Amino acid sequence: MALGENKQKFRAVFLDRDGVLNRAIVRDGRPYAPRRLEDFIILPEAPGAVSRLKLAGYLTIVVTNQKDVGAGLVAMEVVESMHDALRAAMPIDDVRVCTCVDECPCYKPNPGMLVDAAKDWNIDLAASVMIGDRWRDVVAGRNAGCRTIFIDRGYAESLPFGPDLVVPNIADAVERLLASPLKRGQEEQ
Repeated sequence: MALGENKQKFRAVFLDRDGVLNRAIVRDGRPYAPRRLEDFIILPEAPGAVSRLKLAGYLTIVVTNQKDVGAGLVAMEVVESMHDALRAAMPIDDVRVCTCVDECPCYKPNPGMLVDAAKDWNIDLAASVMIGDRWRDVVAGRNAGCRTIFIDRGYAESLPFGPDLVVPNIADAVERLLASPLKRGQEEQ
């Protein structure tokens, strides 16, 4: 083995941001990212849940679409301040952001952010999990080869196919994930 080469693969939990770690802004049954720092409210159960993932040996990587940046509706500095608040509140290893307005390889439901993180962090995608509150998250996780956990917030949108598990919040997602291995098709309501 060459110097600095590490063959050990890690497992990760990929976390959507809005609606999973912080409160999404919901209008007409659809979730939106907060555009102002004062509207960025971390969900009370998120820090403890992410801390439990770290203690269990998972890498914790946020993967978030932020097309409002690309559309000029919010400054990247504001989004970075939001991510600084997340890092201060919970143990996050990495934050991946797609600011593209149009579809691109990294814009969820495409798996680019997960695949790129897997290369950078030496992650075994098949041993990893994507947790999200939208169909885009479930499809991105599936497209990357991860197991998927869907946080059902009751949005006015449907899933193209079932995730591996459906839960009401991130605390329940982590509890279920750590209690027993998650297998494809283990969906429960």
